[in-house]
Amino acid sequence: MSDGAPQLLYSVDSSSFMDWQARYYPIDVFASIVGRADDLIAANRLFAPALVKEELSIVGTGDLNTWAKARPRIFVPTGDLLVEAQAIQNAFPGLRDPKAEFEEADAYVIALAKIRGGIVITQETPAAEKRNPKRSHFIPDVCREIGIPCFNLLGMMRRENWVF
Repeated sequence: MSDGAPQLLYSVDSSSFMDWQARYYPIDVFASIVGRADDLIAANRLFAPALVKEELSIVGTGDLNTWAKARPRIFVPTGDLLVEAQAIQNAFPGLRDPKAEFEEADAYVIALAKIRGGIVITQETPAAEKRNPKRSHFIPDVCREIGIPCFNLLGMMRRENWVF
């Protein structure tokens, strides 16, 4: 980064990986993003909770899962984040999707950023920006309330001065 800003780590939500590789910036068109992400990984600046990898195995594309499997070191074990994630879930019960069929990664993404002094990267929008939110809190809401920086994927690209 050339703007002199501190090089904090990024805690990435499943939605950002999905939007990157399956929706808006597919690897076959934006091939250089893989190298940029790998640079962040090599600098120990891009991480995600292990639950994100589990979510991707359920909803991710084949290419995304292949990418994730090739980069196991970015996925932080659930046990390392459990106490903080449970504290976040207890403080913000509206963060949980009442219809979720599996353990969600949201609180763990926030916990990782909180523990390591990082920035949350998510494509979620705050509850107030949704027409009929299915719950009272989304990742940006919790981050705002506890003072953790939160950007979307494009915001991370801009913060890193990525130009394509």
